[in-house]
Amino acid sequence: MYILLANFSFLEIWYVTSTVPNMLANFLSETSTISFSGCFLQFYFFFSMGTTETFFLSAMAFDRYLAICRPLHYPTVMTVPRCIRMAACCWVCGFSCFLLPVYLISQLPFCGPNIIDHFLCDPGPLMKLSCVPAPATEITCAVFNSVLIFSTFLFITGSYALVIIAVLKVPSAEGRQKAFSTCGSHLAVVSLFYGSIMVMYVSPTAGNPAGIQKIVTLFYSVLTPFFNPLIYSLRNKEIKKALRKLLRIVRFGQRQPLKN
Repeated sequence: MYILLANFSFLEIWYVTSTVPNMLANFLSETSTISFSGCFLQFYFFFSMGTTETFFLSAMAFDRYLAICRPLHYPTVMTVPRCIRMAACCWVCGFSCFLLPVYLISQLPFCGPNIIDHFLCDPGPLMKLSCVPAPATEITCAVFNSVLIFSTFLFITGSYALVIIAVLKVPSAEGRQKAFSTCGSHLAVVSLFYGSIMVMYVSPTAGNPAGIQKIVTLFYSVLTPFFNPLIYSLRNKEIKKALRKLLRIVRFGQRQPLKN
């Protein structure tokens, strides 16, 4: 689990780095521009890392399934070499999947005005810049996104359905609570991430107003990676203890009278 979490944390750093620095630079600049190649590079890396995240969330769900439903087999199945191979497979598949949508959109004719109504190079606003309607490309991308999102989401849901069935068979309430606590943080991350990307990319892009696209994209591209470390950290007893200590210090400092 820690090998997968380490890869997931590394992925989240680069996931945010692919968009946020350029977005902040555009907010501070009077001329918000990006080159054609730079736009499609951002498009490719941002969505490839998003795809990789879906694979890592699936791998982590499988890890929790083995740990709770097959605890005796877990040490022999989830060995370190196998876990490393699983992580490598997530990276390779994630960066291979989005080559087709990027290629299809890059082949569209763009005649201007090349003004993207977004803060990143998203497929919806990019396709709207095309000189000619591209319903085939739009439907292909929508189907591709739906298959990718729903296949991984159903795998995660199936894994946790089996986990819940196994946990409910545990006789003691303490045992059930302990089992559920190991899955709570991962379920919270899955809910945040999949809830936002399903709103954005399962339906064809024309059905989403520009304002909704920006808000939802901001949520899963910035806010979700911001909350993920907090969600995973608050399960750690040392982190909880340090947080309580910090709150006591802040509270005590507020009560101290000011001296001249």
